Amino acid sequence: MTKMTIDRNTFTITFQRTLRASRDEVFDAWTQPEQLAQWWDPTGARLAKCAVDLRVSGAFYFENQGHSPPFQGVYRLIERPTKLVFEAVGAVGTVTLEAGAGTTHMQVSIRCASTEHLEQFVKIGADVNTGRTLDNLAAHVENKAA
Repeated sequence: MTKMTIDRNTFTITFQRTLRASRDEVFDAWTQPEQLAQWWDPTGARLAKCAVDLRVSGAFYFENQGHSPPFQGVYRLIERPTKLVFEAVGAVGTVTLEAGAGTTHMQVSIRCASTEHLEQFVKIGADVNTGRTLDNLAAHVENKAA
């Protein structure tokens, strides 16, 4: 289960989860288009389009089956297999991966620009939908590892 917290002082939504997969497997799931397309959409549907230019200042573009606008952004930091930082929708997303004994502890944070920005994210369900998306990721990597 993905644990979620909202820190209104820092305008941050944080998700934590331990996955039964290696850090490399989880990092690959976050960065390889063929894998991202399988788990990114919170509905569980495969993405219609998924493009990744995995380099600092490289862009990504995810388009679902038409139920919401495309998600696009730019990578700001890539440290394989421990960290990804990207900007999207006016927020900064950070993914950190720590190796455990046959597991990976993942923390994903979304830092918004202001209280209003954070409340807008919560209003549109970004907190709930991101939690669902990370549940999809867990199922994806754990099924691949099995």
